[in-house]
Formats: sequence, structure tokens, C-alpha cells
Amino acid sequence: MKNLNILFATMPMDGHFSPLTSLAVHLKAQGCDVRWYVGGAYGEKVKKLELAHYPYTKAQDLNQENLDKLFPEASKIRGTAARIRFDINRVFLHPVPNFIEDLTAIYAEWPFDLIVHDVLFLGGSMIREILPVKSVAVGVSPLFESDNNLPPMGLGKIPARSWPGRLAQKVLNYLVQDILFKPCDDLHNKIRVQHGLAPTSDSLFDYAVRSADLYLQSGVPSFEYPRQHISPNVRFVGAMLPHHRGVKQRFEHADKALVAKRVILVTQGTVEKDVEKILAPTLQAFADDPGTLVIATTGGSCTAELRKRFPQEHFIIEDFIDFHSVMNFASVYVTNGGYGGVMLGLQHNLPIVAAGVHEGKSEIAARVGYCGVGVNLKTETPKPRQIRQAVDQVLNDVSYRRNIRKMSLEFSEYNANELAMQYIQDLVAKPLEPIITKPASLSAMG
Repeated sequence: MKNLNILFATMPMDGHFSPLTSLAVHLKAQGCDVRWYVGGAYGEKVKKLELAHYPYTKAQDLNQENLDKLFPEASKIRGTAARIRFDINRVFLHPVPNFIEDLTAIYAEWPFDLIVHDVLFLGGSMIREILPVKSVAVGVSPLFESDNNLPPMGLGKIPARSWPGRLAQKVLNYLVQDILFKPCDDLHNKIRVQHGLAPTSDSLFDYAVRSADLYLQSGVPSFEYPRQHISPNVRFVGAMLPHHRGVKQRFEHADKALVAKRVILVTQGTVEKDVEKILAPTLQAFADDPGTLVIATTGGSCTAELRKRFPQEHFIIEDFIDFHSVMNFASVYVTNGGYGGVMLGLQHNLPIVAAGVHEGKSEIAARVGYCGVGVNLKTETPKPRQIRQAVDQVLNDVSYRRNIRKMSLEFSEYNANELAMQYIQDLVAKPLEPIITKPASLSAMG
């Protein structure tokens, strides 16, 4: 691995950037020259990892802080599929030509051997066909390659079990893949043709998985649906989590947590700013229950306001809390379904109450319910009563604890960094081969 030039490239969003940080630091420690292409304030995060940073130059800095300002029309879009289509086109596909221009300029200055990118950094998928480099895509959400056994990705549906259900699922797959998301596939192929590449018959989601020389899927097989087929480049590596320096902080409220009847950890992540979605309803649900300690981490949104509104002694409300330190004390994890947080919760044997729909969170929440490790509330705006009932359900039904222990054990069998490094070593030892895409006729592009 020594003397290997590796460029990491990610969308400037926590859920896309942070899961790759631990691997980047690990590869540098093995003697690789690791650098990172990412926009905005993430450059400072790269420097804190002691890695060289390439900023966005031609590409616009789209990030979780400015998306609403750049695309105010998004808030008016109704329907999960319509919102996903908008996000794919505006956030992930439109920047690809500028990504390719930036990456080409970086390569001219510093010829990298390998590009490691989050799966939705689609410039990384395409640059493999333009430059003589190998590509490693990282699945930072559940595997979204299509499969005949599964419903379409993005709608939060679980696999059908009955014959009528499977028939309806087949129809839904056609509607979603060939109609609802066809504009995304058309735009993708238009960009490909503009760069001298043949259009592909693969859907955009399938292309994002299959086009990489190696696809590292964060997570474990049992947190996935049963499939007929998985592409041969896919490797499960366990939980890919943010770089942690190994020094676990002491949870300063440990004494309070130890005497509580139960401890609920609740978060909305850092992207969702509307505290009325999960944080406030969870606090309302247990406002009159002094035996339940609620630990709310706001991500910096309305912390002071929530403290004033909910002054109860059994509430702890902070901007940020080290999950590695607090999860050992928690009984339940209430979340909007961030993938990394869910996997960390499962590793800590925490039953999960998930309430998320957008940004792919419906798929994560659906798997929580399907795998029996928690409750999927199937909404972004749960009522306090729903949250309280779900917490009681996962704590009182022993099947949840049994399922979680089994999955936690499976997670413990994976060392993500070591496995990823071994798969990368195997990849770089092979000669560079051309990518063969499934051709599509130009007329099929609409």
C-alpha cells in the first residue's frame, strides 16, 4: 500500500463525508499519500485529519447548510418520489460536469492511482471512465442496487411476502424505475454523452453501484433485505464510522443516568433544523415522567430555546454529545434515521425508534422495522404519544433485545478499516481494466 496515491472525494455533507474519515486516516497510516477533494467548510475538517485538501474550484459548494437557500423550491415539493427526483437531479447530477473538470485538473497536477468516494458523489463514478484510475465507491446508506426480490429504492417499502404483494411490487418497480425516475436516468446519460461516453441502460442507482471497481458497503448483511443477486464488486465491511481518536470522553451526566429508570437518547442529526419534528415531541412525551432521563442532542439547533421550554431536571439538552460515551448509558435510541447513528446504536445494543422519510432515511427506518431491531414510525413528524408508545414497545418486548444482540454480535465480527484496506490491496494488485457499461440507445434517453 505504500506510495499509493489515493484521492478521497465526497459530497460536502456530514453523512457523505464523515463515514469515510476513519478509512482515510487508516490508509495514510499505512503509508499511502491520501488527499481529499471536498467543498466548503469541510476543507478545515480535512486539515484536522492532517490530510491535504483540494477545494471545489469549478464545482459549486452545495452543502447541508445552504441547500434550502440555493433551492427554496424544494420545500414546496410534495411526494417522496418527487422530492428524491429533485434532490438527485439538482444536488447530485447537475454538479457532475464541474466535478469532472476539477478532478481532471487535480490529476494533471497529482496523478492519483485510486479515487475513493461516497456512492452519491457521481463524479467519482464517471471519472473512472475518463481517467486511468481505479475507483472505490462507499455505500453510506443501505445498498440501493435493484433486485427482483425488492421494492424500488427510496420509498421506504419493505419486500413483499405474498404473491399479490410481489405482483404489486413488480408494477411499482416499473412505475418508479421506468417512469418516475426516468428523468434522472436521462440526465445522467445526457451528461455521459457530453463527456464522450456511451449512454448506459442501467438505472442511475444501479450504475452508481456497478460502475465502481470496488464497492464497500457500510453495514452488515443482516441489516439488508434478502436478495436474488448482489453485484460481484460489492463487499460488506461493517460499520464505517467517523474517525475517532480512541479516547472515549467521560459522560459528565453518568451519575444521573445510572439512577434513572430508563435513558432515552434522541437526535435529529445535523441536517434537520426543525426541532418540532422529533426533539420537541420526544421531550413532550416524557415531560411528566421524572424516572425517564431524556438526553437530547440538537446538532446546534435551538438548544437554548429547548432548554427554556423544557426545564425539567430529567432532561439533558446539548448541542453535541459524544455518542461513544453516552450510548453505554442509554436504553433506547430515538432518531430520524441517520445511517451512521443507527449502526452505532446497534453496536451498542440499543433498540431504535426511527422517524425519518427524506434524504434516504425512509430506507433506513424501514430496515429497522423489518429486521426487528426497533420501530419504524413511518413519519417525519411523530406525535408525542407515538414516540412514548414506541419506546414502551421496544423496551417491553424481549424480541427486540434478542434481535439487537444478534446483530450487534455480527457487527463485532467486522473490522471496517482492515477489511476495506485488504479489499483495496486486492484491487490495486490487479491490472487496470476498462469499464464496460450496458449500452442504451440514444432514442431511449427521451
